[in-house]
Amino acid sequence: MSIVQESYEMLKVKYKGENNEIMVVTLNRPEVMNAMNTKMLEERLRLFREQAYNEDLRCVVITGAGERAFSTGGDLKERNGMSDGTWKRQHHIIEELVLLTRDFPVPVIAAVEGYALAGGCELALSTDFIIASETAVFGLSEALRGILPGGGGLQNLARAIGVRRAKELIYTGRKIDAALAYEWGMVNRVVSKGKALETALELAEMIANTAPMAVKAAKVSINQGSETDYHTAYALDIAAYNQLVTSEDRLEGVAAFNEKRRPRWKNQ
Repeated sequence: MSIVQESYEMLKVKYKGENNEIMVVTLNRPEVMNAMNTKMLEERLRLFREQAYNEDLRCVVITGAGERAFSTGGDLKERNGMSDGTWKRQHHIIEELVLLTRDFPVPVIAAVEGYALAGGCELALSTDFIIASETAVFGLSEALRGILPGGGGLQNLARAIGVRRAKELIYTGRKIDAALAYEWGMVNRVVSKGKALETALELAEMIANTAPMAVKAAKVSINQGSETDYHTAYALDIAAYNQLVTSEDRLEGVAAFNEKRRPRWKNQ
């Protein structure tokens, strides 16, 4: 399986690369700044569940349609008057998406133009890293609406920029621009307006050229290791390293280097 044939109402899904190994997911509600309603959340959950088993996939890039916003978070018009039960059902979807995005088998990159607020900011923080346009604005405004960030924002922001800075932003609901987000370590790069997706795709292509087993193992080890002590984390590193030493791709990588050619990875 390499290409999803199913159509989506709230998403655009495209594939890039020689073998369709890069999936580009566009949140497609530009008229409401890509606010995420239940339909969009359900579609994204279905897509990521399906593609988690796509062995040809090497990287995912998530972006928002239009120039105004990556996403401004949950659709508050839909939520206005929503029953407690319906709200909780919707949030169960969000909770599953947070972990599915963070632990997705291949790297996930956020390409952010314009506003990434509330749940939109949380989505970006759930990815492996963020490429931001100079127009990007980030913020977790939930405290201004009588609620907390429930899409991983509390933990992911604190891990990205440090506990004290995260507390300041979360307690106040303050927004920060791309330059400060970069200075504080929230984003990896700040690029010119309109260049976030292009830059993210360039990095995705670089990832697609590396050994797939090595990248997957590195992601697991870094994610799991960052939540434990050093010695336990290093044991994870070595376990993955020893597995890769006996792989066909390790032999291919060394052979390709010596033969001065591009590796032909088998993912084995």
